[in-house]
Amino acid sequence: MSDAEAITPLVEAPFHSGFVSLIGRPNVGKSTLVNCIVGTKVSIVSAHPQTTRSEVRGVCDRPDSQIVFLDTPGIHKPRTKLGERTNQRARATLGEVDVVCMLIEADAPIGRGDRFIAEILQGVKTPKFLVVNKVDHASSNDVLERLAQAHAELGAFDEFFPISARTGAGVDALVAAITARLPEGPRYYPEGTTTDQPETTLAAELLREKLLAVTREELPHSISVVCEPMEADGDPEVLRMRAIIRVERDSQKGIVIGKGGATLRDAGTAARQELETLLGCRVYLETVVRVEAQWQRRDQALNRLGF
Repeated sequence: MSDAEAITPLVEAPFHSGFVSLIGRPNVGKSTLVNCIVGTKVSIVSAHPQTTRSEVRGVCDRPDSQIVFLDTPGIHKPRTKLGERTNQRARATLGEVDVVCMLIEADAPIGRGDRFIAEILQGVKTPKFLVVNKVDHASSNDVLERLAQAHAELGAFDEFFPISARTGAGVDALVAAITARLPEGPRYYPEGTTTDQPETTLAAELLREKLLAVTREELPHSISVVCEPMEADGDPEVLRMRAIIRVERDSQKGIVIGKGGATLRDAGTAARQELETLLGCRVYLETVVRVEAQWQRRDQALNRLGF
């Protein structure tokens, strides 16, 4: 055997990459699923519907593939201009991705909202997966019933997956099926990237998450948080930001601040500590609460706030 025959050339396995849109009714677990797959928090989670207001990109980066997940706002019947815009953002991703995953709940019957979203998807040529989430909250019979009901009532899907975004059950199979559908392509983000959100956006969302957890039911949709960088105070090791919290009424401002400032102080501390863990550096987070009447319903205010 000659030297040339003895040498076997190394052929690199092709790299696959692409974009995946997660779509579904509010509160079906889209953000929890993104965080589970990425392995760290990139999207805030709340029991309140319509927590996600803009498209959040979570990056699942592996040696042979990179999947960019678009955590979209839950599609719902809008009551404000903000609701209309979040719906538009969710629908706009459908024709721009390589796979669409529609999430429904294993522990709740399929409803009008699910059917409405499924109807939208039937006109989309992108590969479509039906993901039955929250199997940890349902019996085996409930899961089978939901899968059968989805197959019968929601139209054509390429594949079906029962999962729990909270425990991770079934998620590996879902990710493997998504990867198999992706084309060969480049690594869109640097190796090790988990999200494309700037630090100020992540800080604003974490603070909003903490405020949603402690304020009353009337407040969630009235709270907006925007963060902006502050000039360094001489210590380059500290990341300094100012968070501007907007509400629609003076009474809501009082709720956000709390007695003696306790609510805002506790929420700010929790957000800062979590941000320090995620970023690996010290953070100074200043908070300001402002009243801006009807901001959800005014185009000018929505434009200014980035919606």
